[in-house]
Amino acid sequence: MTASRTATLATAVTAAVCAAALATAAPSAAINSYNATPAPERTEVGALVATWDDDDDPGTPDRVDWVCSGTMVDADTFLTAAHCTTDWPGNVRFHVSLDQDVQAGLDRAAAEHPGDPAAVARAVAVEGVAHTHPAYPGPASDTHDIAVIELPSAKIRERWSFTPAALPKAGQLDALGPRGLNTTDFTVAGYGTEEARRGPGGQTHPGGGVRMKAPVTFNALNDAWIRLGMTAPQGNGGACYGDSGGPNFAVLGGRRTLVATTITGDTPCYATNVVYRLDTPGARDFLRPFVQLP
Repeated sequence: MTASRTATLATAVTAAVCAAALATAAPSAAINSYNATPAPERTEVGALVATWDDDDDPGTPDRVDWVCSGTMVDADTFLTAAHCTTDWPGNVRFHVSLDQDVQAGLDRAAAEHPGDPAAVARAVAVEGVAHTHPAYPGPASDTHDIAVIELPSAKIRERWSFTPAALPKAGQLDALGPRGLNTTDFTVAGYGTEEARRGPGGQTHPGGGVRMKAPVTFNALNDAWIRLGMTAPQGNGGACYGDSGGPNFAVLGGRRTLVATTITGDTPCYATNVVYRLDTPGARDFLRPFVQLP
């Protein structure tokens, strides 16, 4: 499965990846094909869909695509990454789909509503309002790469059934420490593309647009980040382009908990997923106005 990720923590790189997604109207990233499986049961995990206009008619969108992943953390709040909601034209509008196969839905809607990206978006997703961390992009130690989409809960519930993801308690990962995290089960989920493949035209990242999941293992804990191993020989899968903003779950005290969101990793999507912690004071301060924290 793939995820919308960048190669480094540098904000310039994250901006470049988003710009590339705009230029190509292609998914940002996805989850690796190795050791990954479909995740139809993860109904709280969704895709961020954008409409925008890049010609001289700002009143009418002429582009639509899914661009990142994310998670419902209460009845009307979709958690994603700040680099998914920034560096867009001023007329961008964000939507959320909780479909298992959002790409197939977009393809069907495009055939039913040719030349009408707004209608395509309405057919597959619910429109919301983006709130990006005001300090993004911050320093590499904490880029503040976090955002939410506030949605009309009634419209979401009309279309999909889900149980919001559980968020971690303050400092819960620090309390476990490296020893405890080494024995913790982690799972990454998202709609991103597959790992790099070489072909006649060069390196590509195929796939994307279908909700997938894969096991990952603990590597390192930093003040704002967790590094998770994606290496295939260890039985891991991992995130890739288009998985940005998507969830990284850990089983804590027997409960599946959304402990971090996918942000970046190595360019070919083979080795490491670098994810933004949700148990830190900075992340919790941002989330507090939108969701009840444990």
